[in-house]
Amino acid sequence: MVLLLFRHPLIDNKFLFNINLRFKIMAKTQQYVLITGGTSGIGYELARLLAKDGYNLVIVARGQEELDRTAHELTLAYKIKVITLSKDLFDRKAAFEVYDFVKSKGIRIDILVNDAGQGQYGEFIHTDLERELSIIQLNIASLVVLTKLFLIEMVERKSGKILNLASIASKVPGPLQAVYHGTKAFVHSFTEAIRSEVKESGVVVTSLLPGATATDFFRKADMLRSKTVQDGKLGDPADVAMDGYNALMNGDDMVVSGFKNKVQIAMSNVMPDEMVADNMHKQQAPKEGMKK
Repeated sequence: MVLLLFRHPLIDNKFLFNINLRFKIMAKTQQYVLITGGTSGIGYELARLLAKDGYNLVIVARGQEELDRTAHELTLAYKIKVITLSKDLFDRKAAFEVYDFVKSKGIRIDILVNDAGQGQYGEFIHTDLERELSIIQLNIASLVVLTKLFLIEMVERKSGKILNLASIASKVPGPLQAVYHGTKAFVHSFTEAIRSEVKESGVVVTSLLPGATATDFFRKADMLRSKTVQDGKLGDPADVAMDGYNALMNGDDMVVSGFKNKVQIAMSNVMPDEMVADNMHKQQAPKEGMKK
């Protein structure tokens, strides 16, 4: 091989490049991404991007029909493996069961995407407490469990990536969505903290902060009458996913998706919290004429 390189450097450099490329492709086809909430919205768009890039997927969601549809679509389009798991992450045991399922399959998770999350609209004194406790379980507890269990493995092998879906809600108080904003503030702070802890390990931990996005979130949160939905221009989940994907692959600590959202966060950073909260209250209030 040394003689060949000496006699035909151009040909052999190209040959070596092709061999190296094949090895990279083969390595990626053995890699798996675990995505919660991967059948719709931002989670689905992230699943599509990762599948397009050659990663195999483990998709977790509640509905088996939606899981099967998504798996069929992505397998057909990108020729990758998709494993589905129907789990309700509102359940305290579910995140542990997801981890046990992955281990039982002998799969190594190279990228973890914690996308699943919900909110509830309304004044805190009037909203359903049991529903809010379930949201805290989903948005915080299940995310913490999955992050801890898979992060331990990633640090041990000195490789891996985690993308946590926070929100610009993590940066501002959220009247009429007090618990949701509180959970996202936790997610972002938690993500930045553990990133600092493991920054010398070779593991990437990234926080994605989208604004209001055209997903099923607002219907599930009973928020369709809000000015945010009625008057605002909702972001494209595909654009948000691309921002998150690029940030993760670049090793960034966080990304605020969308110029308008970047401006809003910058302004909120120099305004008193009380004023920020009052402004958000007006933005999220029910549109005039719509039933509260």
